Amino acid sequence: MADNHSIIQKDFYRESGKWLSTFSIWKKCISPNLHFIYILRKTQASMNTPILGLIWRLRLRHFQIKYGFQIYPETQIGEGFYLGHWGSLVINPKTIIGKNCNIAQGVTIGQQNRGKNEGFPVIGDEVWIGTNAVIVGNIKIGNNVLIAPNSYVTFDVPDNSIVMGNPATIIPNISATDGYINNCVG
Repeated sequence: MADNHSIIQKDFYRESGKWLSTFSIWKKCISPNLHFIYILRKTQASMNTPILGLIWRLRLRHFQIKYGFQIYPETQIGEGFYLGHWGSLVINPKTIIGKNCNIAQGVTIGQQNRGKNEGFPVIGDEVWIGTNAVIVGNIKIGNNVLIAPNSYVTFDVPDNSIVMGNPATIIPNISATDGYINNCVG
């Protein structure tokens, strides 16, 4: 796989498994989740440019409200980011998300402001986060982890695991995300 593709191309590759030209990416932006990723990545790329950065931030804010994605340009997100559906998604700006991660609708990835887990999550590579999952606090989610829908996670999760339930439980599984995360990049 070539390393000369842009981060936007790598994000869009996850959706179709095809490398797209700039024109083809614009055509795919009819999908709200892909359109938001495009705006988010453009905003992140222009953060150090005063006027252009402000224009992209204003556009991002408009689409945060329109699509219901509360993801900020300060959030560190690896290449191959995939939003399965649009609507009602909250990610703390200090969260760190690895490569090839899928996040479904209704997910909250938040900061805990007190107690032993005060802080924000760090999420590894190839993590699939299901609908309405909640991940909170200064915790580490390993690589190749599937977080089942409606799970409430407030503790570290090792690599190669499935997490499910409220309160969540960990099930070790070497093929946790097989069939869930497709068209990986990098």
